[in-house]
Amino acid sequence: MELLIKIFLPAYFILFFGISFVAKTIIVARKIRKNPLVLPQDESAYALVGNYFKLCLVGIFVYVILFPFLSESSFLSIDFLDVEFLKFVGLIFMLLALIWTIVAQNQMKNSWRIGIDNDMKTELVTSGLFSISRNPIFFGMVVSLVGLFFLTPNAVSLLFLILGYVLIQIQIRLEEEFLYRQHGEKYLDYLIRTRRLI
Repeated sequence: MELLIKIFLPAYFILFFGISFVAKTIIVARKIRKNPLVLPQDESAYALVGNYFKLCLVGIFVYVILFPFLSESSFLSIDFLDVEFLKFVGLIFMLLALIWTIVAQNQMKNSWRIGIDNDMKTELVTSGLFSISRNPIFFGMVVSLVGLFFLTPNAVSLLFLILGYVLIQIQIRLEEEFLYRQHGEKYLDYLIRTRRLI
């Protein structure tokens, strides 16, 4: 199992970021003739959250690249959670999260953005996975982080889980305010009938 984890982690995150961010960015950019990466570069609190998000993603990527080469004690292992069953659950969570996230992104079609697009009005997507979660992509990211923690139970992966969850919750609330301003009562109706994550 240990060898599988050491091979799986870098491959998974390369695949996850490659499909979910790089490929999706290129596809949407070609269709809308605009970069869908719309995180601000100013001094606002929203820009700060975006910067922390980027740092967190870079940190996770460095972690999964270094993990196979360093001892588990280097990351302050949480020994009582280091059991085969939880590793298996973590592996399943991560695979399901990848599939879930890709499906959700495809269902967003040209409305997919990283950040808040103040320049172009996007369609409010409420069908498919968006009928059971207002934020299925963020939910997939949280499940992936839980899976990473179960697969590699240590202080570093726990920190990424906590930090990632907090940043996702802040980003969700920023996007909710924006979507309410953009879609009004239609978004309010959707907000009432559909849960934030699941």
